[in-house]
Amino acid sequence: MSTQHKVILINQERCTGCRLCELACSMEHAGEFNPTKSSIRAISFSKERFFFPMVCLQCEEPVCEGVCPAGVIARDKDTLAVVIDRERCMGCKMCLMVCPFGNIGYSSDELAVFKCDLCKGEPACVAICPVEALEYKDIDDATLSRRREIVEQLSRVLKEAKF
Repeated sequence: MSTQHKVILINQERCTGCRLCELACSMEHAGEFNPTKSSIRAISFSKERFFFPMVCLQCEEPVCEGVCPAGVIARDKDTLAVVIDRERCMGCKMCLMVCPFGNIGYSSDELAVFKCDLCKGEPACVAICPVEALEYKDIDDATLSRRREIVEQLSRVLKEAKF
């Protein structure tokens, strides 16, 4: 079992909105360049020139896991990512509805939900990001502090955009 809990950290100030992360994710998991099949979404506020990649935060106490009636959401023992067994998913979308960040998608092709699984410890989105807006790092005080900064920045932008 991994002793290091790692997550994808976002440096919003570096993000250019190129969306390569979406393409890398969809290719890795769906075998095609299709942003609708990506577990990461580059949200664009073009008027404000603000871009923000959204990806599962791998919550310590995942609400999605608790509501899954099929019991197919669990923490991976190696990566500590919260993962969905898509083959056993019954497609009820309960997890999608309760995720406070909207980081779970639904595949109408598979009739199942999907979310970031950290690519088994080697996130494709992080590897492809040309400006290093995405980093795969150990959780520690510095990364938790950075997350708080990001949430505060996003909150300010959303208020200004009247979301």
